[in-house]
Parts: sequence; structure tokens; C-alpha cells
Amino acid sequence: MCTQNRPASFAPRTVYLQNHGGLFRSDNAGDSWQEIADGVPSDFGFAMVAHPDDPDSAYIFPLDREMRVGPDAKVRVYRTRNAGQSWEALGGGLPQQDAYETVLRDGMAADSLNPAGIYFGTRSGKLYASKDEGANWRQILDRVPAITCVKAAIV
Repeated sequence: MCTQNRPASFAPRTVYLQNHGGLFRSDNAGDSWQEIADGVPSDFGFAMVAHPDDPDSAYIFPLDREMRVGPDAKVRVYRTRNAGQSWEALGGGLPQQDAYETVLRDGMAADSLNPAGIYFGTRSGKLYASKDEGANWRQILDRVPAITCVKAAIV
């Protein structure tokens, strides 16, 4: 991203990134990045979503690098509330044993309600939702084709 041609009114934004190379945050709209993987069981994964109103909060679904499923065969979303300085596992209501699930890049979304709803779909055709920013989860769909994209809308 070029910094020289930005309009004077441009306000830097916090941007988060999770990919094959790690977990990162940028506080200057992508001009520079810092690693923020301390506190997660794996820095590998695809699905990540920023909180719609809080730039210090983001959610990820890390994957075991070799098996490409949730670490320890558990379904857990990890949340940071301090821009990646620390992470907490959110598993309330999610399978915690023999759960070999994968969430793809576009498989996680947030709505704009207060508190924000967080949603993710799995390659095995399950859709999970939390209406309280990840504190509690429930499965809302099962036995559908692989879910590769999740979008949230207020209707």
C-alpha cells in the first residue's frame, strides 16, 4: 500500500491477517505488520474476522498445520480484545472431543448488532452462531454441503 498518495483525511485502520505464514496486525492500514500469534495453539489458519465496532477485537479459527482441523480435535474460536496481545479460547457450546472441523477463509463473519454476532461454517456442513460475541455458541445448521462462505446481514 502506498502511503504517499493518501488523502489528508485518511485515518489509519487496524487490519488483521491470518495465513500460511502466521498471524499479524497492522495499525497503519497495511504499511507494516507485527506478529500477534502468542497465545494461540497454531498461527496457521484461514478464517478471521474483525469485530465490527472494536478495532482491538478479532476472532480466528486456527488450524493444525498438518491435519488442517482445529487443534486437539476441538472446535474453538479464539478472540483477542487487546489487538492480539493475548487470545482466549471460546468453546462454550462447541464440540470439544473428536471434532475434526475445518473453517475456510470466507467461512467466518460478524454482524453489526450490539453485542456482535459471530458465525462460522465448516467444510463438513455445520453452521455455528454466537449472539454474544463468542461467549456462547450453538449449532444452527447441520448436514448441508460444505460451507465455504458465510455472510451476515441484519433483516
